Amino acid sequence: MFSERKFPVPWGHVAAKAWGPSEGHPVLCLHGWLDNANTFDKLIPLLPRDYYYVAMDFSGHGLSSHRPAGSPYHFLDYVTDVRRVVAALQWRRFTLMGHSMGGSVAAMFCFLYPEMVDKLILLENLGFLLAPEDTEGWRKSKRMVIDRLLSLEAKQQIPKARSPKAALQRLLEANRHLTAEGGAILLQRGATETPAAKSRVLHSGAVCEAPAEDPGPYSHHRVSEAQAKLAPAASLQPWVEGMKNTRWTPGTAQARQRKSLCESPTGGI
Repeated sequence: MFSERKFPVPWGHVAAKAWGPSEGHPVLCLHGWLDNANTFDKLIPLLPRDYYYVAMDFSGHGLSSHRPAGSPYHFLDYVTDVRRVVAALQWRRFTLMGHSMGGSVAAMFCFLYPEMVDKLILLENLGFLLAPEDTEGWRKSKRMVIDRLLSLEAKQQIPKARSPKAALQRLLEANRHLTAEGGAILLQRGATETPAAKSRVLHSGAVCEAPAEDPGPYSHHRVSEAQAKLAPAASLQPWVEGMKNTRWTPGTAQARQRKSLCESPTGGI
């Protein structure tokens, strides 16, 4: 026998099914690409019965909510789904079992949060592979992205309605470089009138700044390979070198400029 579970997420819910006693040692089961939690229906009854098995449907799979139309299903988002479910279950340490794509997600989660996983079981999967020189930087940056996102979501509150004058003042306080005229122009599309038309609700946004040590989508090894192939094109050499060597140091003018380009004009309010 199994029970159905649902875990709320900003776009709906993540569905799951569970077997065994809830007080048993926790095991999270991850299905493969375009599959769902029923992947484990025939396997779970053959496993030890004193464990608590939870098989989740990734977003857009099984009974889980689809992401909003037009939103891509990025691989790291599946890892974030796992982090959300684990947080909802309040598990501090558990076993991860993944099949096919689920094995890759499980391996990446184990790589990012090794202190939370006691055993990793991979079915028809080779795990998660990364260029050795980028391992530490990749782990820190991707883990920070997930943790920051979940932290921001946990702090979200109902938007506060302000008078037009107060809304403009709040916008100017959060963006010292703006003039009153510039702020008024931004508010025309950066705030929503309440039904009474006497107040405004500012549109909020989260900072999308990547950590300074984030190696980005290109490992140094892959960039070096590209550099060798593109060597005859001298004009591309500065770009390749830049991809290899550019790092943003927190607190510098370049880092502040990069951050300002990613922040909401409302200052995240």
